[in-house]
Amino acid sequence: MTRALSDTSSRIELRIPPEQKAIIARAAALEHLDLTGFILRTVLPEAQAVVERAERVVLSERDMLRVLDLLENPPAPTEHLIRAAKAGNTLK
Repeated sequence: MTRALSDTSSRIELRIPPEQKAIIARAAALEHLDLTGFILRTVLPEAQAVVERAERVVLSERDMLRVLDLLENPPAPTEHLIRAAKAGNTLK
C-alpha cells in the first residue's frame, strides 16, 4: 500500500557519506533542531538569495535612465518588426 503525499509537504532525498551526515546531525542537535529543520533553516535563505540574484536586474543609473527614456519615447518599429507583426511570427 502506498502512502499519499500531503499537499503541504514533499520529500527530498539526499545521499551523503555517513561522516557528513554525522556532522549535520551533530550541528542540528547542538541547535536543538531535527535534521529537516536544521537543513531548511540553513539552506532555504541561501536558495532564496540565489533565486533573487538570478531574477533581479541591476542597472547603473545611466542604464536605468536609458530604459526609462526608451519606455517614454519608444523608437519607431523597424520594417522587420512590422513584417513579423503582420505575419504573426516572433522575431528570429
